Amino acid sequence: MKKLVLAAALSALAAGNAVADPIRMGTEGAYPPYNFINDAGEVDGFERELGDEICKRAELECTWVTNDWDSIIPNLVSGNYDTIIAGMSVTPERDEVIDFSSEYYPPSPSAFVGAAGMDVDLSGAIIAAQTNTIQAGHVSEMGATLVEFATPDETVAAVRNGEADAVLADKDYLVPIVAESNGMLEFIGEDVAIGGGIGIGLRESDTELKATLNKAIDSMKADGTLNTMLAKWFEGDAPQW
Repeated sequence: MKKLVLAAALSALAAGNAVADPIRMGTEGAYPPYNFINDAGEVDGFERELGDEICKRAELECTWVTNDWDSIIPNLVSGNYDTIIAGMSVTPERDEVIDFSSEYYPPSPSAFVGAAGMDVDLSGAIIAAQTNTIQAGHVSEMGATLVEFATPDETVAAVRNGEADAVLADKDYLVPIVAESNGMLEFIGEDVAIGGGIGIGLRESDTELKATLNKAIDSMKADGTLNTMLAKWFEGDAPQW
């Protein structure tokens, strides 16, 4: 009987401490304004502020880890960190490998950007996109020639140097780039609706952590804090909850 009681107590303690250890928040650090590395060498951006607030509300101790985009899901699954908070859209394909929290960013459009003044036929164009993204998948499906790059900066550089006719990426990422291009870049064609909203990626087994994060995200939606952050980082152009 004592052994059974002790086993039950240890089991309860383990369950209570399931999310007690420091939570390692994995991000890319290369996709402003979602996430980037600031001049002090620290993770910054919308998702840094969001993640810190989620951890505060959930009473979690959190640390930040950066990882290249092309291996960000495998390294979550293998245990190098506990979450992905990196502008990752929820898709059925990704959901087969990992789980997702409640969405913290509503579904939003992707857009094409090319050199200003160029008459680009997107259906037959060479289009740059970041590897392993919903945009890369869309370019492949539309029949254009896809050129993939490891980082979003490289996709834009490919357009600037003539290696690609256009880039397809999240419109929120491209808006400031076009605005700061001194008229050298412009949006072309129609916006594209692909993928769902953005959520925090988690291992399938981390059900308690998922519930804890969802509670914090839902409370931020309910009291307007999340909308305030969206307006701050995306200059009022982001969709609101």
